[in-house]
Amino acid sequence: MGIDAWISVGVVILVVATLALTSASTDLVMIGGVTLLMTLGVLAPSEALAGFANEGMITVAALFVVAAGIRETGAMQFLVQRLLGRPKSVTEAQIRMMVPMAVMSAFMNNTPLVAMMMPVVLDWARKLRISASKLMMPLSFATILGGLCTLLGTSTNVIVSQLVEERTGQPLQLFDPMWVGLPCAIAGIAYMLLFNRWLLPDRKRVLAEQADPRQYTVEMLVDAGSPLIGLNIEQAGLRHLTGLFLVEIDREGEVRPAISPQETLRAHDRLVFVGVVESVVELQNIRGLIPATNQLFRLDAPRLQRALIEAVVSDTSPLVGQTIRDARFRTTYNAVVIAVSRNGERLPGKIGDITVRVGDTLLLEAPSGFLEQHRNSRDFFLISRVDGYTPLRHERSWLSLAILAAMVLLAATNWLPIVTAALLAAVAMIGTRCCTTLSARRSIDWQMLVAIGGSLALGKSMETSGAAKFIVNSLVVGVGDNPWLALVVIYGVTMLFTEVLSNNAAAVLMFPLAMATANTLDVSYLPFVFGIMMAASCGFATPIGYQTNLMVYGPGGYHFRDYLRFGGMLNLIVYAITVTLVPLVWPFY
Repeated sequence: MGIDAWISVGVVILVVATLALTSASTDLVMIGGVTLLMTLGVLAPSEALAGFANEGMITVAALFVVAAGIRETGAMQFLVQRLLGRPKSVTEAQIRMMVPMAVMSAFMNNTPLVAMMMPVVLDWARKLRISASKLMMPLSFATILGGLCTLLGTSTNVIVSQLVEERTGQPLQLFDPMWVGLPCAIAGIAYMLLFNRWLLPDRKRVLAEQADPRQYTVEMLVDAGSPLIGLNIEQAGLRHLTGLFLVEIDREGEVRPAISPQETLRAHDRLVFVGVVESVVELQNIRGLIPATNQLFRLDAPRLQRALIEAVVSDTSPLVGQTIRDARFRTTYNAVVIAVSRNGERLPGKIGDITVRVGDTLLLEAPSGFLEQHRNSRDFFLISRVDGYTPLRHERSWLSLAILAAMVLLAATNWLPIVTAALLAAVAMIGTRCCTTLSARRSIDWQMLVAIGGSLALGKSMETSGAAKFIVNSLVVGVGDNPWLALVVIYGVTMLFTEVLSNNAAAVLMFPLAMATANTLDVSYLPFVFGIMMAASCGFATPIGYQTNLMVYGPGGYHFRDYLRFGGMLNLIVYAITVTLVPLVWPFY
């Protein structure tokens, strides 16, 4: 090898060691490695930055926006709530969760899918009194396995398919990975169902849930066009809300304090709940329920531009001693009170009739600028924004699902390239207001994209410097002229890289090695390409092996060794299935 090749290998080893032995973020380490290669003259700036214009990266970014549209219309929540139900055992709960997640992950990038599903599954676990550790890791693993089935399922598949098209001019088809991905997904889910009892821990979250002393009283109205009309309390999902209790129903002036699960909801029913602030946020996003106060509809700002604000009444506030209605709160502050907390007590009567006292905490729905306007007001001791509140655009839920279906159809039938179909879907999500421009920008995982761009540059240096060819020749000497053994070795190395680097970095670094191996052995490159796809996407043995593993690490209360114990065997199962099936589906000769 020449000096440039040795430098490339040294930088890659340095990057791998830094990521494996330190807590430094992947994107910064990758960019540091690329900068070092440019400084030493191994890569020209145009070569180093070319990865950031890669079509695969653009596709991944567009898929994040598509996921944002699905999330903000409540379409995912609507579908999932009907699929999850109320299972009678942990195993049934895992089946109800993993199968739909695997199916959805085949058509949506799995990272934003897990981000959307985590709060839903955590709330579901609390309602069922199931430890989150029994569901979080299966959630991550099921989405990874489902993502193996199509080119859209994982960012790794998107990147590798684009690299293949750039190198050969022959694009891969949307469902090509399914021949191997589907058997792996079925076997992986079966393994998790059979062995989770012994290998998956049953423990509480690292951050134990504390009882929130702020018990709010909140009133919600069943809207005239609500899909909840005609359903009973149990069917409407209002019976087992986390941290929230339905205390009474006010129907045409008649108060019903003892609520039966079989009580049928009617239009304009006024429902009175008591619960913590996080549950009030969840309540606001139930389709067909609206805050029960006439003031709300006279706010200047549209509901989608509002925020939830907590404000503690001060001793100098003119509100003290007056009812919320008499104080003309909406007129004075351009905000409405949707809930009140007072020392955790249940406050009787309607919200408008509550007399305000010093220290009362008011939960307000107000324009986003309320916080800045009243931050230094003498009327409130403290004002803070409630995180996680985004009013859902329920009326556009079916539109967002139609856009997703159209994207899959266009890509599957080759009417449009995958990148074009994804960009068109992203533009449609914004254009039809399924998500806002701001939320679309925020939804994109820029750290992941920067890491992908940096890893593409590192892979380019290994290829252009001759390091990849030298390493491949060394591997070939070890395995002789047996392409199957070469596939086994390349899969194994890629799998190890995935566990200590990241899925995209491992795929990009190994891709030139795989192509060089196919050329040296004079065999088809397809077995090696699909072997890399599977190996790079299947990082189950460590929390850093895949983004979704890291996302569920804290909420599941896991230890590092839990991944090795439960995911290590899953790695080997997918390994065995892949190296067995790939040569049968895509022969070497």
